[in-house]
This record gives sequence, structure tokens and C-alpha cells, in this order.
Amino acid sequence: MIKRKGLPIIGAICLTLLCWLNTGSAAAASSLTGLAALRASAQEATPYAVAMENGKPTVIEFYADWCGTCQGLAKTMRSLTANYGDRINIVMLNIDDPQWIDLIETHQVTGVPQLTALSADHRVQRYLVGAVPKPVLTDLFEQLLPPA
Repeated sequence: MIKRKGLPIIGAICLTLLCWLNTGSAAAASSLTGLAALRASAQEATPYAVAMENGKPTVIEFYADWCGTCQGLAKTMRSLTANYGDRINIVMLNIDDPQWIDLIETHQVTGVPQLTALSADHRVQRYLVGAVPKPVLTDLFEQLLPPA
């Protein structure tokens, strides 16, 4: 038999456990959503070879599917692609794909996500690594555009 004094403690433990389980589920769902957005972005991205030939400024995102920060950035990058994708190439290169090893070395990728901004003539304008806020990215995209 459980004494009345123990009921609040048991209730608090159950409530804590329930909150912990829900937080884990929300994080897992968020991670799956981020991974789905990341993979969709990669499929819709401008191929590297096309970006190097079409005369537009380019943002290369070096990413990895397992990278939580990359997954978190995916929604922002999709939004920027919707706004700038007709004027700026957005290329996504998975660092786990061996075909990109030369570019990874050329751009000295030491962390993901790394965004490498290139002018229309392929000169590096800026490197950004990690969780970059949307206003900073918007400013970067605006700076890449040719003067009106």
C-alpha cells in the first residue's frame, strides 16, 4: 500500500519521465524533418558543373546527412533558394561523397556546414561555418548579386 505522502513524489517522477520521453520524440521528429529537408535541398540544388559554367554567383554548402546543424540549416537554405535561386547558384556537396575530396581540400573544409560564397567569376568572397543566422545569410546573398 502506498502512503498518501508518496503520491506527489510518484506523480512528479511520472510527469518528469513523460516530459523527457516527449522531448526525445520531438527531437527525433525534428531531426527526421531536418534530414528530409536537407536531402530535398540536395536533390534540387544546382549541380556543381552547371554552377561553374553559367556565370552566376554561387554558394556551395558542404554538408553531411548526419550533421544536426546541417539539418537545422536546411529550412533556411530552402527559403533562400526560393528567393535567390534564379540569380544565385546553390550547390550542395556531401562531404561523405569521395568525389568531392579535391573541393573539400581546396576550400579547406574543417567543419560542416560550411558555406563558400563565390562571385560570378568563381573568386571566393567568404567562408561561413556552422549555424549561421538567416539575416547574415540574406546579407551574404544580397552582396553576391551584381549591382542593379
